[in-house]
Amino acid sequence: MQLMDIGLVGLGVMGENLALNLACNGFAVCGFDLDADKCDRFGQRTQGMHVQVAASLQALVASLPQPRRVWLMVPAGHAVDTVLADLVPLLSPGDVVMDGGNTHYTDTQRRIRQLEGSGILFVGAGVSGGEEGALKGPALMPGGSAQAWPLLRPLLQAIAAKAEDGQPCCEWMGPGGAGHFVKMVHNGIEYADMQTICEAYWLMQEMLGLSPSEMSAVFREWNHGELGSYLMGVTADILAHTDPDTGDALVNLILDTAEQKGTGKWAGQVALDLGVTAPTITQAVFARTVSASKPERVLAAKVLTGPNSVSSGNQQAILAQIQKALLAAKICTYAQGFCLLKAADKEYQWALPMDTVAKVWRAGCIIRASLLEDIRNALVRSPSLDNLLMDKHFAEVMARCQQDLREVVAMGALHGIALPSFMSVLCYYDAYRSARLPANLLQAQRDYFGAHTYQRVDRPGKFHTQWRD
Repeated sequence: MQLMDIGLVGLGVMGENLALNLACNGFAVCGFDLDADKCDRFGQRTQGMHVQVAASLQALVASLPQPRRVWLMVPAGHAVDTVLADLVPLLSPGDVVMDGGNTHYTDTQRRIRQLEGSGILFVGAGVSGGEEGALKGPALMPGGSAQAWPLLRPLLQAIAAKAEDGQPCCEWMGPGGAGHFVKMVHNGIEYADMQTICEAYWLMQEMLGLSPSEMSAVFREWNHGELGSYLMGVTADILAHTDPDTGDALVNLILDTAEQKGTGKWAGQVALDLGVTAPTITQAVFARTVSASKPERVLAAKVLTGPNSVSSGNQQAILAQIQKALLAAKICTYAQGFCLLKAADKEYQWALPMDTVAKVWRAGCIIRASLLEDIRNALVRSPSLDNLLMDKHFAEVMARCQQDLREVVAMGALHGIALPSFMSVLCYYDAYRSARLPANLLQAQRDYFGAHTYQRVDRPGKFHTQWRD
């Protein structure tokens, strides 16, 4: 076998398309998979390209010059450890192994520690963009052993998506599990953004009675303004799609139960662990879990009552309010995500490049949106910004949108339409802008039943009161 530029282990949909992307950008790729059918398909799809299929890990490693570069695209978890157990003995000091799966960042940190002293460089890279992104240009978020970056940079930046300014959507995130943490937060934002868009769609259908084709036109129009994003475009396309068998809008025939792979749940769990307020991300996870309780919901719909019907009002005026509420929700969702990144950066001392994260997310990834350039600019102006809502631009946008957000939430409540994302955004915004909250009473309660003490506003120290005579 002639020497190749990189070895790619795992020839599923993502791995195969990343290998094709590499080959199309002039890199010689050696692929391997335990599944012979995947190897055969990969070989057929790459005929005429500078690509080889290895019969074993040993053959893949033998095809690579030192320092070797091996990219793993296998399912996160046990499969990665299994591959590493077979791969690492074949490698030499200075070789690079990069895990591009949806791995929990703590697993990446554990694997880096396990390889300490071996000289093998381990990288955990977030890869976003799905099947199409993998082939045409994903957003890439590598982190781990810093010595590996010069060896990976030419390949990864060549295949990454390019933003409107031509910059590749791939930069080094930092040491340890930084790359996979950034991808986890990306997915948490993705969960929340998808849920909010779904709530906007549900309001249009349940409250305004719009058809899917009419809603498609609305989302397509909104996609040309401040709300412009990949997910808005996807939504417009979906709502316009007709089922060939029935002639009905396909979205009407899809079962209303949502699955999840866990990365959004991880983001919510880590937010709780780090003491970060991220209710919209967490509520998006809960929205999926309640959707999965379909049989229970069908029974409950026959038993539990809701509000009496109320007038919806002017359709165009309400659509304008939903549009602004959606913009406010998107801003608050990103604000929560960047607060989570900031807290992890403080905890792990990664020195995360916050403006670079926003820069990398501008193209290729699922959460790419026009407002990410505004987010990047805000973080360039104020690298230590505590919360995106404190940036002058976003504070002004929220001031413009917050009343419409309130009215949309109120309309949903009056019509009995569940809006966990919109409602959580409003609570988040109002709590964050409140100089005083009712936690003073909460602290008194804790002291009353548990002698947990409290602080006072008029003098320093910890205090305890004998509340009962």
